Amino acid sequence: MKPEIHPNYNEITVTCACGSSFNTRSTLKDELHIEICSACHPFFTGKQKLVDTAGRVDRFNKRYQRGAAAK
Repeated sequence: MKPEIHPNYNEITVTCACGSSFNTRSTLKDELHIEICSACHPFFTGKQKLVDTAGRVDRFNKRYQRGAAAK
């Protein structure tokens, strides 16, 4: 490896919008602020929020139940 062409590998603090933070190493020089992390992401927490736009989920459920009841 050539000594003068690689960036510095610094230890930084990553801070999430939920308030949790952890240390990691990166080529960034400053702190990193993120919107979502493993402490608040629905995949890792198991709490998923379903956003219903214009009643589309309810409309789908009604159609599905009507089709199942007719059979």
